[in-house]
Amino acid sequence: MLSCTVERNAQILLQVLKAHGIKRVIASPGTTNACLVSSMQSDPFFEIYSAPEERSGAYMACGMAAETGEAVVLSCTGATASRNYMPALTEAFYRKLPILVVTSSRRNAYIGHNCDQVTDRTVLPNDVAKISVQMPIVMDDISEWNNIINANKAVLELFHRGGGPAHINLETSYSKKRTETVLPVRIIRRYGMQDKLPEIKAKRICIFVGAHSHMADDLQKIISEFCQKYNGIVLCDHTSNYRGKYRAFCNIVTGQYYWTSEIKKVDLMIHIGDISSSDYGIQVKEVWRVNPDGEIRDTFKKLTNVFEMPESLFFEYYSNIKSMLTDDELLKIYRKEESNILKQLPELPFSNLWAASVTSKNLPENAVLHLGIRNSLRSWNFFDTKETVTGYSNTGGFGIDGSLSTVIGAALSNPDKLYYCILGDLAFFYDMNALGNRHVPSNIRILVVNNGLGFEMKFPTSWGCSIANSIGVSEDDYVCAAGHYSQPDLLMMYAKGLNFTYMRVCTKAEYLNALDQFLSTKYADHPMIIEMIVKPEDEDAALGLIGSIVVDESNAAKATIKKMIGKKGINAIKKMIRR
Repeated sequence: MLSCTVERNAQILLQVLKAHGIKRVIASPGTTNACLVSSMQSDPFFEIYSAPEERSGAYMACGMAAETGEAVVLSCTGATASRNYMPALTEAFYRKLPILVVTSSRRNAYIGHNCDQVTDRTVLPNDVAKISVQMPIVMDDISEWNNIINANKAVLELFHRGGGPAHINLETSYSKKRTETVLPVRIIRRYGMQDKLPEIKAKRICIFVGAHSHMADDLQKIISEFCQKYNGIVLCDHTSNYRGKYRAFCNIVTGQYYWTSEIKKVDLMIHIGDISSSDYGIQVKEVWRVNPDGEIRDTFKKLTNVFEMPESLFFEYYSNIKSMLTDDELLKIYRKEESNILKQLPELPFSNLWAASVTSKNLPENAVLHLGIRNSLRSWNFFDTKETVTGYSNTGGFGIDGSLSTVIGAALSNPDKLYYCILGDLAFFYDMNALGNRHVPSNIRILVVNNGLGFEMKFPTSWGCSIANSIGVSEDDYVCAAGHYSQPDLLMMYAKGLNFTYMRVCTKAEYLNALDQFLSTKYADHPMIIEMIVKPEDEDAALGLIGSIVVDESNAAKATIKKMIGKKGINAIKKMIRR
């Protein structure tokens, strides 16, 4: 058995190097790199050379990499030694030589405190390495995951887009302990269009579509063909914009608290698109990421392969190598589960969720739906729209700011479409100055769900609420920011002052009466705002109901819920529903 350091970050790096066949190492003597180098020395896989002077060692690496075409590892300490690598690394950068520099150091916390042998390698000159990453001491699951990603990322960059040097700063605790048992590390590989792509062996496949600004007809067609051949479905929310046969608008299915959908159990997830508010709770074995940028984005912590290519080429390639059609097993399961849940859809209290349930399917053809972060996005993702409706949200930065400004810019670019914006009161007031712009077009319709605070931090299962309650303080005052903009007629006066058509609704009947005008395909002379006055407790009750439509009777969840809520709670919900 091989003897290896117990320092987990070093173990991770060693396994990634071996998985990618990187065996040549030029080591310079020192203490901070002793754990790493001694582990390499005990492993016959590595071919190690000694260079007592770092400048010379780095140029040796240049010659070796140029001659063999293979990657070479440089290892030195965290003192001034690493600075002596820079002349040769500059050479390697411009010659695109695959040299991996591993500088071993004391923990970065010592930087700037006059501690011996500590220099700052958190920032490097632009032309000594294509990428520079930190591999700190592993303290928990998150730092373990971060180290795995950074090790893979640095190694993959050695040959990415022409290749070149990469840098890893590896922290050490100077551990003298050794082990013969090393836990495996997930290896990530990158494929380009010129590479032989791996075989798909999975029996159940889902395509996760993150925010996707445009889904061309040709792409939708080839995705559907892929799903037909590989027993796949496409997990979607409003921001995905996939409208093919295999669309699974599944938040209402996967969002059940006390029951697990069969579609959550898949072998392979293919991840396309950008940041999404949905994760669907998929229990997946591995993830493939497809995007022209080729970047490692391990959203689900199961990434194994990255495909640097257009999505259409990926799906076309795999569709062309398989002719046998499936029976759409996974799609049939989803349709059955969805139908069963929708048949049991409860009457919801007056809330953002209820508004979504009665509005989404009635949005006009070819309308554009912009959803604010995050309660509006969550609520409306339970209910699908017509096929011709496209959906967007500012999920890139995932903040409440800019929703109104974004929809104004979009609406100005296409005056022949109706643009709907759904957002909460804090998000509205955050960006309210946008409505004073003299260019605001009349093809905008805004629904402001006003619950008097930031509901995202208010509902009982949220982090904000639970943290505040655990400390013993009210979440209303400072966590969810209640009481701002509390003048009851503020929004009305503001909207009317800017010549908006304004309606205030406080009950289900009032909202339904306002819908005809809100959804009318007749183009109005003025932009429109509906202010919907709801209570936080109604919002919370609605979320509880939508997530408890199906309960697994094999456990006592339903009884537990009833016990937690109590008779008074159940009666309170019934009263909410009747409003």
